[in-house]
Amino acid sequence: MNWKNIFSIKSLQIPFLMLILMWLGFLLQHFGLFQNCWGALIPLSSEGLKGIFFSPFLHGSLDHITSNSLPIFILLFLLYQFYKPIATKIFLLGWFLTGLLVWLLPPLNFFTGNYNYTCIIGASGIVYVLAFFIFFSGVFRWNMRLLTVSLVVAFYYGGLVWGVLPEELFSKLSEPSKISWQSHLAGALIGGFLAYFYRSEGEKKVKFIWQFPNYYSEKDDLLWQEYKENHPNDFLELPYRKPKDEWDGLDELRNK
Repeated sequence: MNWKNIFSIKSLQIPFLMLILMWLGFLLQHFGLFQNCWGALIPLSSEGLKGIFFSPFLHGSLDHITSNSLPIFILLFLLYQFYKPIATKIFLLGWFLTGLLVWLLPPLNFFTGNYNYTCIIGASGIVYVLAFFIFFSGVFRWNMRLLTVSLVVAFYYGGLVWGVLPEELFSKLSEPSKISWQSHLAGALIGGFLAYFYRSEGEKKVKFIWQFPNYYSEKDDLLWQEYKENHPNDFLELPYRKPKDEWDGLDELRNK
């Protein structure tokens, strides 16, 4: 079996490369190379602009990076496997636009309205971009193959939708949540937008010949025409019995 005919090499290379960079960034953090908020995305702060590019490689804990690693790998694989022509464009645009939108959103406390100086790190924004793009792309294109992929993503990652809301809505916390729901919300919005904007690019919906009206033409069917020529007797008009009419016997009854 030739696996190249089944899996695109790039669909495996890019996810592995992303994981290597994420874990490399985490190890460098662990050894103290990246300290405090260096490389983090800090909303509405000029020093936080570099976080648009570097924050996905940084994570706050082992649990944080492990929870992002598997979704990143699977969703990137699906993106490059089923959306090859536009995969790189979607990945990079989604990454940049999500980071930019998070940077533009004011870091306000959801309940008090107080301004919080926040350092945002992690690749969860990209996870949301990929998940929402893949799901809505299948819906917008209504391609059965891509729609199946959308349903798989919805089945395994449908719970992500709750992440676009503040954690405080669902549980009482003694301190503000460290989960950036703004990143999740931005990723979901950008992913949905890209799915709609690029709905006509990439793999098109396949329409089979029998789905077209009046697709069959007897004149174009060479086998059928040949059969008619070789078996003309099969197409002679057969004699048939005239349907009985009740009034046909009326004259006969009168003559009796």
